[in-house]
Amino acid sequence: MADIFDVIADGTRREILQLLLARTSGGEHGGTSVSRIVADLGVSQPTVSKHLKVLREAGLVSVREEGQHRYYSLSTAPLDIVDDWLMPFMLEEEQEELPALPGSAAQAAEAVGRAAASAKHALSSVFSRMPGR
Repeated sequence: MADIFDVIADGTRREILQLLLARTSGGEHGGTSVSRIVADLGVSQPTVSKHLKVLREAGLVSVREEGQHRYYSLSTAPLDIVDDWLMPFMLEEEQEELPALPGSAAQAAEAVGRAAASAKHALSSVFSRMPGR
């Protein structure tokens, strides 16, 4: 499997992911056809198919076949790797804005902050997968 960072480094693949997210957030849970992705992005069908293959192999999209048509849906679980990697940087940035705490209090605050950020991410992931969102 390709490194998730290599997969999302490509601008066209990020555009496809954003399109699938927008369509899912818009209440469409049956997937998006390749022809719709081609039309929305203005990219050739072979190019879209190539990028969808990479996204599928990375587990970022799932495909449903219906006759000759394929419908793609977003699968966000692999992005947890990216989120986990970014989280310490985000927490570090937040810590710079706060006044310094004594040693043990700072450690406790860091632990609580990490737990809260992790819980927020988990809840956001759950809610984003609920029907009607």
